[in-house]
Amino acid sequence: MNRERRTEIFQRLQALNPHPTTELEYATPFELLVAVTLSAQATDRSVNLATRRLFEVAPTPAAMLALGEEGLCGHIRTIGLFRSKARHVIAACRILVDEHGGEVPRTREALERLPGVGRKTANVVLNTAFGEPTVAVDTHIFRVANRTGLAKGVTPLAVEKGLLKHVPSPFLRDCHHWLILHGRYVCKARKPECWRCPIADLCEYRPKTPAPGGKRGARGPGDSST
Repeated sequence: MNRERRTEIFQRLQALNPHPTTELEYATPFELLVAVTLSAQATDRSVNLATRRLFEVAPTPAAMLALGEEGLCGHIRTIGLFRSKARHVIAACRILVDEHGGEVPRTREALERLPGVGRKTANVVLNTAFGEPTVAVDTHIFRVANRTGLAKGVTPLAVEKGLLKHVPSPFLRDCHHWLILHGRYVCKARKPECWRCPIADLCEYRPKTPAPGGKRGARGPGDSST
């Protein structure tokens, strides 16, 4: 895929959603860090339902530590793997308090030293909380990047490097959210809705999915609900 086609793809996604962001609810970098940690193998909706109350009582690392692992479990037990996630969050809060003055660090190295924080979570925090041009490759981005031809790779890291190399710089900061939303609502895993995709004519995915009932879908950018 050449630069012109990549540029057109992101111009269309930008026209639909000029200011994309995460669907996780948060007010501070710390709340985002916790929400992203909890979101592993869970839906954003389930995380938001739990954190609305949690962040009222524990909006800082110190308050989360005071809550304790069992107290945290009480707030997040509706989320999958809640016990291991509670253990990681409490351990991370201890490091934040002891080594970072209760603040979320702004470097990848420091973030990845926190329990429960890997490269993807660090990229989300760097991008969404601090505006860094990073790309957190989740299953949606991995699928969309490979299907469309934006950045093909057999591992998330390979796709991340491909996107960082090939996405035109004006779109790099927001491409993470555009691709996640596109994968979540249009370019779905089992049955992509190509018939209403705003970039279908630019995409390298060959077995395009027809519209339900045989109706012909539009190809313009106004047809996506992302």
